[in-house]
Amino acid sequence: MWIAICMPTIQRQSNTLCAFSWMKRREMRLPTYSFFRVSIISQKMKFMLALFEYCNKLELHGLDAIGGPCYNGSGCFHRREALCGKKYEKNYKVDWKKVSDTKADESASFLEETCKVLASCTFEHNTTWGKEMGLIYGFLVEDIITGLNIQCKGWKSMYLSPERDGFLGVAPITLLQTLVQHKRWMDGHLQVFLSRYCPLLYGYKKIPLKLRLAYCPYNLWAANCLATLYIVVMPCLCLLKGISLFPKISSPWVFPFAYVAFVHRAYSLNEFLWCGGTFRGWCNDQRMWLFNRTSAYFFALFETILKLLGYSRLNFVVTAKVADKEALKRYDGELIEFGATSPMFDILATLAMLNLFGIFGALKKVILDVDEDLQVLEKFGLQILFCFVLVTINLPVYQALFFRNDNGKMPSSVTYKSIIFAMLACTATMC
Repeated sequence: MWIAICMPTIQRQSNTLCAFSWMKRREMRLPTYSFFRVSIISQKMKFMLALFEYCNKLELHGLDAIGGPCYNGSGCFHRREALCGKKYEKNYKVDWKKVSDTKADESASFLEETCKVLASCTFEHNTTWGKEMGLIYGFLVEDIITGLNIQCKGWKSMYLSPERDGFLGVAPITLLQTLVQHKRWMDGHLQVFLSRYCPLLYGYKKIPLKLRLAYCPYNLWAANCLATLYIVVMPCLCLLKGISLFPKISSPWVFPFAYVAFVHRAYSLNEFLWCGGTFRGWCNDQRMWLFNRTSAYFFALFETILKLLGYSRLNFVVTAKVADKEALKRYDGELIEFGATSPMFDILATLAMLNLFGIFGALKKVILDVDEDLQVLEKFGLQILFCFVLVTINLPVYQALFFRNDNGKMPSSVTYKSIIFAMLACTATMC
């Protein structure tokens, strides 16, 4: 079998080597076989990477019960046989004594020359490496597709999360680099789903149906941006136009909407607190959820479509994980780092201004139409509340647009463009 061990977080990087040696000793005692996975997430990165904390403590446990978690990353240990493309056999057994006692009788010069050949860029040419052996090439999420390929060859994975923290990882601390990283992941996931490696088809009769279905939410994250953009844009525009999308406050049909919205968010908050988070951390997680789905996921979907049509090529954008001292200081204070121009920020700022204008339009109706203010609240109460929630989520964006003076504020060009685009959208809607 294929063992996946998840080691959460450590505070000191000096413990890393100890964790490696401990895992090697533990590896000898495990009765099942393949590779070890170690999640890497730093304690200071929880503000931007709460998603991984949630995934490690909840979703991977669920995947463990339906066939094993997917291989999604960092600090992994692979069984040589699984990584070399061999199929799992029931009579498979490793002679650990023989493996441990292996000695090289060749001279140092011969070994040096052999290592040079192995390290060359041409060693894998005209071989099955990258197709049947090792990491699968040609995908932005080579870990996901490699893990799926290994599972389809009969190897299974197991999730184990010891209490002892194992490794320290590094992640981007600026919003732009975080969005760029998520865009690459979502682009790669959708690429897998639309390729011959689609879990639903490639895993047919190879892995359980439940596991094949479990891959799909990750593969289709990019496509979910369309639904998110709809619920962010349409309520505020319809509010300005005077179109009600929800039942009246006095109608009994309002309870199903209110129940679903309240219970879903309450359940999400409960899970976040159970994972060791805080209420403030959960609010930041909701912001990152919204920012990712309305910008990074949208661009991932758009680029994937262009690649399918032949107008774009596969590009691997390396995520920068180095920041200056001032940026680190702002990050420690849980201030979102903007400080750069990007089409993603244009979208985020425009959507934020759009919902702000929607709230202003609703307040105008309530204040000016004194005789009909109760009717306005009766008809558009839920819609106004929904727009108000979106405005609350976007508070860091408004702060970066208008109130911050540090280098992490939103560039002036983004501010001007967002106001103009939002005003044009509102004007076109009200005409």
